[in-house]
Amino acid sequence: MAAVGVKSRITFVAASVLAFVIVAAAFAGTDVSAIRASPTAAEIACGTTRTIGVAAPITGPAASIGQQGLGWVQFFVKRWNAVKANARQKIAIVPGDTQLGVDTAFAVKVAQSFASNSKVLGVVGPGGSQEVVASTSALQGAGLGFVTGSATRVSLTDGHTDGVNRQGFFFRTVPNDNVQGPTVADYIRLKIRAQRVVIIDDQEAYSQGLSDNVQSNLKAHGVSVTRDSVSQGTADFSSLIAKIPSSTDVIYIPWQLSPRAQAFGQQLRGAGKNITLFGSDGLFDPATWKITGSYDSFFPVDTNNPVVKAYAAAHGGDGEYFGAPSYAATQVVVGAITRACKDGKATRAEVRSQIAKTNIPAPLSVLGFRIVFQKNGELRYGRFGIFQIQSDGSYKRVG
Repeated sequence: MAAVGVKSRITFVAASVLAFVIVAAAFAGTDVSAIRASPTAAEIACGTTRTIGVAAPITGPAASIGQQGLGWVQFFVKRWNAVKANARQKIAIVPGDTQLGVDTAFAVKVAQSFASNSKVLGVVGPGGSQEVVASTSALQGAGLGFVTGSATRVSLTDGHTDGVNRQGFFFRTVPNDNVQGPTVADYIRLKIRAQRVVIIDDQEAYSQGLSDNVQSNLKAHGVSVTRDSVSQGTADFSSLIAKIPSSTDVIYIPWQLSPRAQAFGQQLRGAGKNITLFGSDGLFDPATWKITGSYDSFFPVDTNNPVVKAYAAAHGGDGEYFGAPSYAATQVVVGAITRACKDGKATRAEVRSQIAKTNIPAPLSVLGFRIVFQKNGELRYGRFGIFQIQSDGSYKRVG
């Protein structure tokens, strides 16, 4: 996935003033009795500037989508800080480069830096499911609430599969793979009508979990499935491609690095195998993954929302939609900090409690639906869409 420069952000639209006031005040009556007290419950003066950490792959192989996420966070903060009513409650960002696809040690280092920075009251990110797994100890140990706009692995919130209970600390503004997996499997089976499917994971937690989900669903409905695996660092896919029968209907690749998917698709076509490719949210990158006719599942984003349109207008018509849920995550964290700071001081535990109480009405949500969390940090509402890559490289929603 090619790195792109962080583009300039547009200024606040006056009509949004009321929206921000409502978001800052809105909350639901969620039961947060299960939320544990922070082991670092130091109370700090909120001051006129409040700080959030942003964990994203700003450089490295996933930089193009990481910078989309960071760009959307910056977009929210610029709009928030431009509101006159927020003059004494401005937001500052501390970015942390997790370099997704290189080594989760970078994500751990970022989490530790946020944990030790007493000014950081909440975190947006990390972006990848494996980064969430690696970062949990540092973030949770420091009492920080963290809201991802892209990590979808089911075990992050089920409280037992990976042996870690993140309830009250971890939240996400995207549906999980128990929503994405069946959506993909149903489309492959009912719309494409595939009978022979090859699934290739990229040996990372996100990819393996989603591959398992789709594989079990397809097999349960009588579809023939062959499973394979490839490292994220692979550049030459010739030996893998040679094993794939030409009679295959669909190759499902829920990968995180779109340059690898593009190379795989090009090499597949070069080998004379015109097999339909199907990616996942990790590959939703029109700037890099452009194999015509391929499919992709993607997060819910309301492209008719005025904020989404404003972002696209500021970027030459490119909505960079992968980053939109990170805007929602920032909206959640900033709203929680604002409410926790109502008396002029706050703890990280108070911020976590307010995150759990989030209730952002649908009209104010770039996701197109009300943002309310279940006790385990999952969205109460949410869905995935299916897109197909057109000959001009654009992504058209088809399901």
